[in-house]
Amino acid sequence: MSDGRSPLTGLRDRLIWLRTLGVEEIGGAGPVQADHGAPTAPGDDEEGGGRGAGAGNGAERVIQPGLFGPGEAVDAAPAGQGERPRARRGAGSAPASPIATTVPPDAPDAAGRLSLIRADLGDCRRCRLHGKRTNIVFGVGDPQARLMFIGEGPGADEDRQGEPFVGRAGQLLTKIIEAIGLRRDQVYIANVVKCRPPENRTPLPDEVFTCSPFLFQQIAAIRPRVIVCLGTPAAQTVLGTRETITRLRGTFHEVDGIRIMPTFHPAYLLRNPAAKREVWDDMKLVMACLKPEE
Repeated sequence: MSDGRSPLTGLRDRLIWLRTLGVEEIGGAGPVQADHGAPTAPGDDEEGGGRGAGAGNGAERVIQPGLFGPGEAVDAAPAGQGERPRARRGAGSAPASPIATTVPPDAPDAAGRLSLIRADLGDCRRCRLHGKRTNIVFGVGDPQARLMFIGEGPGADEDRQGEPFVGRAGQLLTKIIEAIGLRRDQVYIANVVKCRPPENRTPLPDEVFTCSPFLFQQIAAIRPRVIVCLGTPAAQTVLGTRETITRLRGTFHEVDGIRIMPTFHPAYLLRNPAAKREVWDDMKLVMACLKPEE
């Protein structure tokens, strides 16, 4: 899989991307930041949804807000990439996102491109997450989908079955998809990382750095009209921002012609049913965007 650039150029661009997001070291796990103002919640085996380390063991812990902690949207173009518009807080485009510069592998159609990406991923051992996984969870759905959902990472059920969003949170996501008049096989579903983080913790920045290029290749291969980012880590990765989901949701963010709607993760909705109203408001905007033009 190559976009014509030298390996050194690709590595340099990825390092610039990571530093733009506020990550200074990628060699080790390091401490994970926690939002000490967030409520605690008992562990479960749900996929993604902003859980902290220790999920699945019944322990109380602080729920993390996302990959990089709370902060402001990136407002400076990375060095060496020319002048680009600055991102506005909670709205507008996100210049740090690699979506606009990712080139998919060469194949006649989206299904072929996805197949090449999966082959390149292989029996991935590029980061520590491979150590305890059962299955790589690549993605599932229609290669020509107009709507794509992106979560944080596989949970226990997903790790066992090798398919994203098949546990309780996945069942709720299926209901959300059906509520907007679609079926699961008419959308595409993927995650930021393809292997389950230990104890369902939030993926660490170096793990996202290693795995997210495959997600961006999937996006480039499918070219959906709309992407729904489920939870803070997915939204931060796709948009290249440090903003949390509560500041990002409720409005579209456009990158390279793709409209991106951040919203709450289904696992969060299982713990906070009152937030379903806000997710439904977000999904109504998605429905309107997908509606064929008169």
